[in-house]
Amino acid sequence: MKLLATPLTRDKADTLLLLGSAVLVLAPHALHLPLWVSLLCGATLAWRAAITLRGKRMPPALVLLPVAVAAMAGVQFSYETLLGKDAGVAMLVLLVAFKMLEMHARRDLFVVVFLCFFLVLTNFFYSQGIGTALLTVASVLLLLATQLSFQFAGAVPPLRTRLAMAGRTLAFALPIAIVLFVVFPRIHGPLWTMPGDAAGPSSGLSDSMAPGQMSNLALSEETAFRVRFLTPPPVQTQRYWRGPVLDFFDGLTWSRGASQASGRDLHLAVHGDAIDYEVTLEPSQSRWVFTLEMPGELPQVAGHELRLSPQFELTANDAIASRVRYRASSHLQFVFQGGPSLDDARRWLLLPYGFNPRALAAGRELRRLPDPAQRVEAVLAQFREQPFEYTLSPPLLGRHTVDEFLYGTRSGFCEHYSGAFVFLMRAAGVPARVVTGYQGGEINPLDGFMTVRQSDAHAWAEVWIAGIGWQRVDPTAAVAPERVRRGLDASVQRPAPFGIEALRGMNPFHGGANAWLAQLRNAASAVNNGWNQWVLNYTPERQREVVRDLQRKLFGWPFIALLTSVAVGLALLVFLRRRREIHPVDALYSTLCKRLGQLGLARAQDEGPSAYAARVAGASELAPQTRTAAQDFLRRYSAWRYAPPTTDPRLTATLKSLLSQVR
Repeated sequence: MKLLATPLTRDKADTLLLLGSAVLVLAPHALHLPLWVSLLCGATLAWRAAITLRGKRMPPALVLLPVAVAAMAGVQFSYETLLGKDAGVAMLVLLVAFKMLEMHARRDLFVVVFLCFFLVLTNFFYSQGIGTALLTVASVLLLLATQLSFQFAGAVPPLRTRLAMAGRTLAFALPIAIVLFVVFPRIHGPLWTMPGDAAGPSSGLSDSMAPGQMSNLALSEETAFRVRFLTPPPVQTQRYWRGPVLDFFDGLTWSRGASQASGRDLHLAVHGDAIDYEVTLEPSQSRWVFTLEMPGELPQVAGHELRLSPQFELTANDAIASRVRYRASSHLQFVFQGGPSLDDARRWLLLPYGFNPRALAAGRELRRLPDPAQRVEAVLAQFREQPFEYTLSPPLLGRHTVDEFLYGTRSGFCEHYSGAFVFLMRAAGVPARVVTGYQGGEINPLDGFMTVRQSDAHAWAEVWIAGIGWQRVDPTAAVAPERVRRGLDASVQRPAPFGIEALRGMNPFHGGANAWLAQLRNAASAVNNGWNQWVLNYTPERQREVVRDLQRKLFGWPFIALLTSVAVGLALLVFLRRRREIHPVDALYSTLCKRLGQLGLARAQDEGPSAYAARVAGASELAPQTRTAAQDFLRRYSAWRYAPPTTDPRLTATLKSLLSQVR
């Protein structure tokens, strides 16, 4: 308590401000650094704060050197390298923390500040959202105020004044930053790339599907992509975003067999009006590109070459490592491979040997029905009429997954129903396959964008019928129709946050959220989407369009007229502001000089009030009363102008009285 009550010296105050700035810079890195790095940095900064407050000496180099060597060894052990993005950032974070215990001269303070400035930039290696940008501005503002604190030779102004000075510095730099952002050449790809970074973790759908996989993904509220519809959007039940098509089943997992890009006619016939939309796809480290079923033409994605498989899967030639945007046009009414026969029908009838004997027998029993459409309807009726349950937490299954699900647990998520349905269809002699992707999406009423989250991941089935072609069949809709009509939250109950039932309605992502939480979520989503669209999606292609547009406008007379008007307006604003800033006493002095000039005694431009008063005293052409009043005015004005700032509040009234006597 005594330490807190004692006023801090300037050195201590500056050091504590530097420590606070370093904490603000280092704190975001705790989200991706190993726990031991964050704990070691926190302990180091706390140690430095205690040394500062207690006035103790710095630890010797013999203590710091072993700790630094051990920290480098820890980085090598954690990342198996000392190079690259993650290891480099970890070492830089440790360097800033250790440098705090090794500051002996004024230049060391600036070294720490400049290291912190560089470390601020590394936040964008991991996140480029608007929150990271705002935190960066706050960090730079505090670092500038800290740097300014070291510049003052005499008395240091309050922290609020230093922060204001730092804010003005940032304001001066803002126009330059905007110009550089708009016109500085941009490159494709992420901010930092290393050969090993391409194998980073992926998010979203994969090339395979096993029981429990989709239900785990449904717990994620991470955004998969956003959609801006250029025509009226489809209804909820028609929002099927096509992804991987799975054909191979090994008894437990559905996976995607070998499928090459198709250069032949896929026999797709579309009908009805097209739905035009623009997709902003979040980075996923996968190659999947999603469109509504069915796209009428191949979209164009900048920086990527898209491929179309015979199953109408859209993939990029490289993993989607950064946010991309593309336009697409889809038709909800289509006929896909609707001929009398299917070339590769055997591929869609294969089943693993020795698995699920009961389901295999049940499927073969369905062959008694002559029409394949009747077989499809028979399985859907089984799902509707029998006590099946749609749940996010289905029980574990053993070797015979389909048998145990259909005749035992009868509880599952979309992967259980789609996988079991396709198994039964193949056993019944109907070509069938599993299709994964996303179903649904929520439209934000504030900006009109539709957000499709990872929780909208879905699996459905396709069956082929001669003369009709591949038809979408969603077995989940037979058990839980609300899943397709209103979304996941309308059909299942999610786990309560932290297991506390009272918090169930407090999650803004869930349908039961309070109205104000939902509005707050929509506002935050709209702001974040605007940041993504106008800042993060400022691609080289968009930059070229903006520069070309600027070139057209810069050399046109409307822009020149606008620029001239703005310049004249700014000049007028500065002139009026300067007039408003004239002190009332200075205004009275100007009036006196003008009046004496009218009496034949104009003031020279280099003549001060005292010299002017001496010349007025010898002017015989002035009346004695005028001469005396003018001299008294000039004497009082000179005392006010050049004396210390202790002004008589009655000075203005006195000068006005004297001015009235100068006639």
